[in-house]
Amino acid sequence: MKKLVFFLLFSGFLVAQKAPENLGSAVNSEYAELNPVISPDGRTLYFGRKSHPANRFGVKGSETISGSQDIWFSEKVGNAWSTARRLSDILNRDQYNTILSISPDGQTILLKGAYVNGSYVTRGFSLANKTAGGWTVPQKIDIPGYEQMSKGKNEYGYLTMDGKAILLAFSRKKNSEDDDIYVSFLENGKWTRPMDLGDGINSKYSETTPFLSADGKTLYFSSDRPGGQGSQDIYLTRRLDDTWQNWRKPQNLGPPVNSDEYDAYYSISAKGDYAYFMSAKGSLGKKDIFRLALESPPGSEAAGGSVNESPGVPGSVNKSTGKDAGGKVGNAPTDAAIGESRFGPTSTRSVTSQESDPVVLLSGSVLNQKTGKVPDDASVTYEDLATGKTLGQAKPDPNTGKYKLVLPYGKNYGITAKAKGLIPTSINLDLSTVRGRYIELDDRDLSMVPLVKGSTATVNNLFFDLGKATLKPESEPELKRIQQVMKENMALIIEISGHTDNTGSDEINNKLSLERANAVKDYLLNGNIDSSRIRTKGYGKSKPKADNSTEEGRQINRRVEIEIL
Repeated sequence: MKKLVFFLLFSGFLVAQKAPENLGSAVNSEYAELNPVISPDGRTLYFGRKSHPANRFGVKGSETISGSQDIWFSEKVGNAWSTARRLSDILNRDQYNTILSISPDGQTILLKGAYVNGSYVTRGFSLANKTAGGWTVPQKIDIPGYEQMSKGKNEYGYLTMDGKAILLAFSRKKNSEDDDIYVSFLENGKWTRPMDLGDGINSKYSETTPFLSADGKTLYFSSDRPGGQGSQDIYLTRRLDDTWQNWRKPQNLGPPVNSDEYDAYYSISAKGDYAYFMSAKGSLGKKDIFRLALESPPGSEAAGGSVNESPGVPGSVNKSTGKDAGGKVGNAPTDAAIGESRFGPTSTRSVTSQESDPVVLLSGSVLNQKTGKVPDDASVTYEDLATGKTLGQAKPDPNTGKYKLVLPYGKNYGITAKAKGLIPTSINLDLSTVRGRYIELDDRDLSMVPLVKGSTATVNNLFFDLGKATLKPESEPELKRIQQVMKENMALIIEISGHTDNTGSDEINNKLSLERANAVKDYLLNGNIDSSRIRTKGYGKSKPKADNSTEEGRQINRRVEIEIL
């Protein structure tokens, strides 16, 4: 296994030592900028802009409703934010439009409002997906009971980064502004009835604008409960188990995040370097978007650690990215520039908040190996190899094939690409035994071969005991996929081949490679695949894919392959 060595941080807190900075005129205007949503990679900022002349309904609005709100975005170019642009009318299709969250791969947006056949029908939420031609028309999410439960003046939602839950904020009292936070889960392709997060979060006051950080546990929300700095403050809590009912006591983030005015819509990138939020304090116009640098406190302990990855995949050299090129676009401040803020240029007041656990941002491309093109219906799933449970799914960019996943530490992941007419391919990333800092791993490409005669694919996520042909339990998800391909393609005949490096005698290598191929065959036979459709061969060291003079090459050569006959 290839290892990536880095430093582990055992800090329990994030410390913001600088005052919040206004993102400047590239993002903010004399009008109100609302609800910032930072993409998990920290490179695109989405937000709402109210009653701006360039909005679809402009400053005045319509004959029946005054004002307007459209979705805008700004991209990070070098160390600065580009001049904000308005999203297309596909998403800005109404007089008031609100983006609530975006998936890590940038391919799915959660929007406020329930849309059916392109028209707004009622309160609720909708999803839009990115295609080669742009965004799809938003489509209503069916959440059982939501329309009957949500009776207040406001509503808010947040789609978690794994796409498996939606956090909802609404009031069950008619015309009330005292919202509570609920959660709905995606189970077997359907959303569940909203569940109250309980008294640990909700009070008789308003709790709204929930944001769940990349670790899937740390929750930020705003509330007007007593003890705050202004009319609405931002709080932090942490989920203690999988019931979603047990939470740490919410903590007011205090100044400089919270001011004596309205503060809400807290959003953090997966890296955790900046927090983005809306405030009226020190704004260029009515309300602006600010960011706050979050730093690990001095004296954080560090220790060595490593991430294990499976070999034999394109682009298998680890890379830590996130460096910005030079240059400045628009008038937004750079990362290095902290100017006048609402607390003055010499403010040193710091905020300490409990740190969300660090994550790995994994990215790569999904391609058809034969054509070099992006498969039309490709998807990427990631699973816990210890349990076989699917944890989340992403869609590659339809034009570039790029996919992105946010993976918390603590699990041994299998990442698999699938597409119609292609053999699924997988890679492995073992984060089960380490706790590390935020890191970006790119070039984890998933290249699939066509499901036709003569195609050969390496089966990466098979794990054997050292020097033996005994399959480990972590191999189960990969074995099930092979079995499923065989069942879906009844005419398919395959050869399963085992391969070794050049260490040891030919006799031992030939025997071991054949036994490993037979172990895979036995699993398929136990799944009612006819033996006439499976041939096995042990090639030993005779068909290397890489140079056996290096450990990396030897790892690549120790493999199991499937060839379609």
